[in-house]
Amino acid sequence: MKKFSVLMLTLVFALLFTFHPFPPPTHAEDLSAFKKAAQQGDAEAQVNLGVMYANGQGVPQDYAKAVEWYKKAAQQGVAEAQFNLGVMYANGRGVSQDDVKAVEWYKKAAQQGYAEAQCNLGIMYDTGRGIPQDDVKAVEWHKKAAQQKHAEAQFNLGVSYANGRGVPQDDVKAVEWYKKATQQGVAEAQFNLGVSYATGQGVPQDYVKAHMWWNLAAAQGNKSAIKNRDSIAKRMTPAQIAGAQEAARACLARNYQGC
Repeated sequence: MKKFSVLMLTLVFALLFTFHPFPPPTHAEDLSAFKKAAQQGDAEAQVNLGVMYANGQGVPQDYAKAVEWYKKAAQQGVAEAQFNLGVMYANGRGVSQDDVKAVEWYKKAAQQGYAEAQCNLGIMYDTGRGIPQDDVKAVEWHKKAAQQKHAEAQFNLGVSYANGRGVPQDDVKAVEWYKKATQQGVAEAQFNLGVSYATGQGVPQDYVKAHMWWNLAAAQGNKSAIKNRDSIAKRMTPAQIAGAQEAARACLARNYQGC
């Protein structure tokens, strides 16, 4: 009997995410006022100026200046800036790559309840980057982010339950968290949920639903989903395939809700 592709673990390191309390300046005069506010210690202006330099938005892209402004806001306790600074250290942008410092800043933001930082901190514990590898701690931080509806954290938590890493192995809970992530369009979660239905792990075996979820993941470019969908189709009747395709179209039309 042919086996389907194994479960995957997603990584979320490349985010540059923050609030934009007001639109970025569009004119030189506005930019001057914006910089002045940052120089006078306005933390929101500092973090937003950092985002502008990081993304080259209204100013020439300059990672070193982005780090400079993130650091000023981070030192004032701004969680968004602390997270962004962690991302810069993790990726070596504007600073020497340093996982230990990335973890330091992720922790500061995570302890303030910042979901993106909680997810990334969980990944650092998962992979042992910048900190001793610890599955239990990884689950702890993924769960905190997942409970705030962070999609990647929900998926990662599902993987932890599926593999029994940091928690007792539990396919039912794995499916529960995959489903939450699928509702936010996470292709990896759609793929893994397809595996669950194809193998009957955590849910009754259902080739139609497996085909549907792999079709949806495939539409987002997941190559493993394409392979699995085409493989399972050989075990299905034409009517089942047509039903799965219609279910996928309906699910997509509902933006993955109630599928």
